[in-house]
Amino acid sequence: MALEVDIEKRLGAFHLRAAFCCDRETLGILGPSGSGKSLTLKCIAGIERPDRGHIALDGQVLFDSQRKIDLPPQARRVGCLFQSYALFPGMTVRQNLLCALHAERDRKTRAARVDAMLKLLQLRDAADLRPEALSGGQAQRTALGRILLNAPDLMMLDEPFSALDAHLRLRLQMEMKDLLAGFGRSVLLVTHDRDEAYRMCDRLGVMSAGRMTTVKDTKALFADPETRAAAALTGCKNIADAVKTGPREVFVPAWNARLVTQAPVRDGLVAVGIRAHSFKPDEALNRFPVRILKEMEEPFAWVSAFRFEGQAPDAPALWWRYPRECRPTETPEALGVAPGEVLLLY
Repeated sequence: MALEVDIEKRLGAFHLRAAFCCDRETLGILGPSGSGKSLTLKCIAGIERPDRGHIALDGQVLFDSQRKIDLPPQARRVGCLFQSYALFPGMTVRQNLLCALHAERDRKTRAARVDAMLKLLQLRDAADLRPEALSGGQAQRTALGRILLNAPDLMMLDEPFSALDAHLRLRLQMEMKDLLAGFGRSVLLVTHDRDEAYRMCDRLGVMSAGRMTTVKDTKALFADPETRAAAALTGCKNIADAVKTGPREVFVPAWNARLVTQAPVRDGLVAVGIRAHSFKPDEALNRFPVRILKEMEEPFAWVSAFRFEGQAPDAPALWWRYPRECRPTETPEALGVAPGEVLLLY
């Protein structure tokens, strides 16, 4: 089901401007807290009313400010999964699922559909348990099952894994990705977690300060984030203002470094980014003397803070990250970065 969104909404000094399309895919909305991600979902669901704009789902207009169309939430065929899961505490898993089938009059049909969902979500052993007795994964699957039984035309997931520990989060992401692949309709996933976005989403939209900026295929966005906000949200640790000095050359004043790039430098360049893992002791290009300031050991890697020789005194240190097995026997006197690893930000 194709979703089309082009809306604006003001809440005090905050101004939301979101425009994007989603067509039978999982589209992630990646952004920090307070950037407008959840507000966007609430506008699509009909919980909040945009000030202006247009929302359509599979050709049906859900909201249009000019045509005075504003369908109520129950008429929008949208399923929402929030962090709390919103299960009825006094009901068992089976009863929670049955609530999604209140319009189905035939008891045998309702029971058969719930049994099929319990089997699909591996909840048969928990069918008679109430929410307080469920694990986080069981509660999430119950909430998801209730949405699927409603057969929505659009599913929206708002930070559904944020309350879970790292091990359970990864396992449930793998399970949900398989379920969403079989859903066959549009899915919006709101997250501030770059790893979650990379694992779960076909495409990503970056939201910063209420504005939807870059929307690209997930892998393409990580390879070429295009904007400072997108680079930071996808985990780039080294970002600095830069100016174009040639067709494939930039100068970074804070680093006192002139960098050769693989991609042509367009007009309008404002900054460059270099991911921490892109620096290499044996890279011959874009190579500069460095001074290592401090190191920190991680379970499977080392992280070093360093400065370029001649770097501006007030410029922050840069970060270099490398696998534990690649730890050099001697502290490197210089680090380089391949031209293709220099991110051009506009």
